[in-house]
Amino acid sequence: MNTPQPSELAYVPFVSVANMMRLVHSLGVDRFLSDLAAYIEEDFKRWPEFDKTPRVASHSLEGVIELMPTADAELYGFKYVNGHPKNMKEGFQTVTAFGVLSSVSNGYPVLLTEMTLLTALRTAATSALVGRYLAPKGASVMAMIGNGAQCEFQALAFRALCGITRLRLYDIDPAATAKAKRNLEGQGFDVMACSSAQEAVEGADVITTCTADKQCATILTDNMVGRGQHINAIGGDCPGKTELHKDILTRAQIFVEYPEQTRIEGEIQQLAADHPVTELWQVMRGEVPGRTDANQLTLFDSVGFAIEDFSALRFVRDKVAGTAFSEPLDLLADPDDPRDLFGMLTRAG
Repeated sequence: MNTPQPSELAYVPFVSVANMMRLVHSLGVDRFLSDLAAYIEEDFKRWPEFDKTPRVASHSLEGVIELMPTADAELYGFKYVNGHPKNMKEGFQTVTAFGVLSSVSNGYPVLLTEMTLLTALRTAATSALVGRYLAPKGASVMAMIGNGAQCEFQALAFRALCGITRLRLYDIDPAATAKAKRNLEGQGFDVMACSSAQEAVEGADVITTCTADKQCATILTDNMVGRGQHINAIGGDCPGKTELHKDILTRAQIFVEYPEQTRIEGEIQQLAADHPVTELWQVMRGEVPGRTDANQLTLFDSVGFAIEDFSALRFVRDKVAGTAFSEPLDLLADPDDPRDLFGMLTRAG
């Protein structure tokens, strides 16, 4: 028998890793990050419109696998993502991801895309967007503690959105710092490789911590952080995984994405459940202030939230529409008679 050919409704636009890289290069990484940040900001400003829930996490001794869902009245999105710190030693990525965007009206997916690269880009875009609200005025120097896969994306986003041009790098693995220094000098940054975290933070306007170990670590101690700095803490993202000494938290103004998730996964898991925090969506809507003075110590306790992935999925859907940066994937069974799925199967025999 002749196998029935898929109908138009069977196909879902799919963005591969190769096409994601082509899309980034077609726009330029600075514009990609800036435009993506605009989508994220737009969705933060309509935060109450979204279904919100902490991500669904399956923890093991080796790492974590998570689903991150959210929806507004028109679209549903989710991301599958893992975090396995041991992977690097075994030749695997620490973080991999893919995502789906679907129509709420009929449940049909409208996009399937890689999100390993896209997560790195949206994480950096979110950090720098928040930095635009919280970093000290005229900031130009950033310390990057942890020089792994996310490092360069953070630097590029902070330059595109906040004007950072000078970087001070430190990692416990000198090879990671050498890699980052080489890549970032190639992108036009003034880069200094440092021998300790203490050295890296000296003179920095922004401090980004981005380490991967799944443990309660102390990357920054209180004496290392001065007044007026902004801390972009993006490494802590699950229970038992932190980077900052508790004393830093008690004197910083803390800004979070979704408190219900951050209190479980973020730096503030070290604090009482009622410790005051400021929600970023309210800052972006102008309902509460961000940075209020030059001496204020601000902290973005970043864990990543599903609405940021939703924004990234919307952004990619819009950018690939009508282009060659996606390909049709035969993903959905679509029989001639919606009631006769079995008939479609038998005719394909």
